[in-house]
Amino acid sequence: MTKNQKDLIWNKWLDHFYNKPDDEAIIHITFDEEPYIWTYRSLIMSALHFMTLLKNKGVKQGDVCGLVFQHNIYFYPLYLGASMLGAVTTVLAYKNSRLHPDKFRAGLEGIAKRSGLDWVLTEQELSEMLMPAVGLNGSTIKGLIFPLNFTEEFDDKKINIDKELEGLQNLWLNVQADDIFLLQHSSGTTGLQKGVSLSHKAILQHAENYSEAILLGDDKIVSWLPLYHDMGLIAAFTIPLIKGVTTIQIDPFDWVTEPVMLMQTISQFNATLAWLPNFSYYVLADKVHRDDVKDLNLSSLRMLINCSEPVTHEAHEKIYQKYKDVGLRRECLTACYAMAETTYAITQTKPGEQAMEILTDQEKLAKGEVEILHRTPEAKGRVCVSSGMVIKGCQVKIVTEANEELPDCKVGDIMVSSVSLFNGYKNNPEQTSKVLNDNWFKTGDFGFFYQNELFVIGRKKDIIIVAGKNIYPEDIEIIVGKIEGVIPGRVMAFGNFEDKIGTEQIHVIVESHLPENEHAELSKTIIKKAAGESFFIHKVVIKPSRWLVKSSSGKLSRSENKIRTLQQNT
Repeated sequence: MTKNQKDLIWNKWLDHFYNKPDDEAIIHITFDEEPYIWTYRSLIMSALHFMTLLKNKGVKQGDVCGLVFQHNIYFYPLYLGASMLGAVTTVLAYKNSRLHPDKFRAGLEGIAKRSGLDWVLTEQELSEMLMPAVGLNGSTIKGLIFPLNFTEEFDDKKINIDKELEGLQNLWLNVQADDIFLLQHSSGTTGLQKGVSLSHKAILQHAENYSEAILLGDDKIVSWLPLYHDMGLIAAFTIPLIKGVTTIQIDPFDWVTEPVMLMQTISQFNATLAWLPNFSYYVLADKVHRDDVKDLNLSSLRMLINCSEPVTHEAHEKIYQKYKDVGLRRECLTACYAMAETTYAITQTKPGEQAMEILTDQEKLAKGEVEILHRTPEAKGRVCVSSGMVIKGCQVKIVTEANEELPDCKVGDIMVSSVSLFNGYKNNPEQTSKVLNDNWFKTGDFGFFYQNELFVIGRKKDIIIVAGKNIYPEDIEIIVGKIEGVIPGRVMAFGNFEDKIGTEQIHVIVESHLPENEHAELSKTIIKKAAGESFFIHKVVIKPSRWLVKSSSGKLSRSENKIRTLQQNT
């Protein structure tokens, strides 16, 4: 056991190092390569090497280190090593093929100015692209470090483990539980992301409370999620490392190319838990061939947790129908409401239960009233999917614009208070004060309570107001996404104010594989289908696959796509 028993995340890692050194900590999966297994011993030993390397490069306790790496076996010990040195780590998005190098660098520069990056730890291949950000006026970046260049020099025999751990304990003596452990950059366009400061205490308390909510124990977690997003970093990486649970990490770029990898990995390793954003359910249902899954066995899976955006009935139904014959059970289809500012989870479906679904009157829902309808094949309305019950350590209330608390079945703003609430946005007290009110966080989401469960129905800023009527763009997107010729999950609706008529009008962007000569007919079908559900679309814009831009979290960026569409169609 460690001598310093302060409530610090590092001590949890060392406990596993001492008590179960040969257990599997992380299994690294890359397409067409053998899995690489990190035990707790090998992980910590490699982390000590990286810690020494970074210290020799000038990294000091309290420095903010941004990590920019593609899926790499050495990312994990590097992350731990930087953290154990006392640096504040933040994982940043890796450049993808669709992002121009100038825009990628501009995003990093924006984060550096906003969050005060001291060092960028990255790959040698990115040096030419990122070097101009060093020394830029207003930037705090002292330099780029390429730690992967030195891995061949690592020799465990050169490490005096007792001396190193003794030094760590002395280093950590002045660190308190309320000190910042990491920065989690919230979803958004890269340069505008806000640095969410999370302390040792907040993360450890959340690890306990959320583990209790999902009954985390003898589990194996599998994830393709990028580690720059809170779902990947906190749910599928940080919490498992704290609790001593094996996590299996798939290359996100490989998953995009071969979505079936997730299901194959679950089957191969008898995995029990996975977190997924709602859009990926459509991908797993529509882009995986049945012949590729017929020999899989998903019976080990006890929870697929749908998170990061409003959960849809269609997503759950699609994935269940696709994989029920290979062991996927309905009670695995659970949901969670989470955000970086509360470390991660706020609500969670109970283990062993399918996420609750209710049919609501759509017209009344738009007016803030929840009327439950009897679900029949003929019944029309919006199927709302619950995000579960509030977890231990959190409080949630639904309020009016005037901050008056609303009863069940009334739609309003979702506000959250939590023992795992963030310390604030780094270097941004003005923005922090806008969203925090007497330790209550304004989420910016609309929702309601029913039978003690929270239903999240949309982002407040995204609501379209047509002639005084509130319209949730998600409702339109669900309807349009079912139309033949539209790529499922690749639909975005937004409102645009028209001065001539004094109100917003509905615009819809869809991606389609159809040839251009069939676009006019598809547009007519979309407008007609939506009108049958009382949504009157002003304009349909049809684009090829992969035209719509996503935010850093993988969700469609409504604001950026709106700007692009209006600029191209004016």
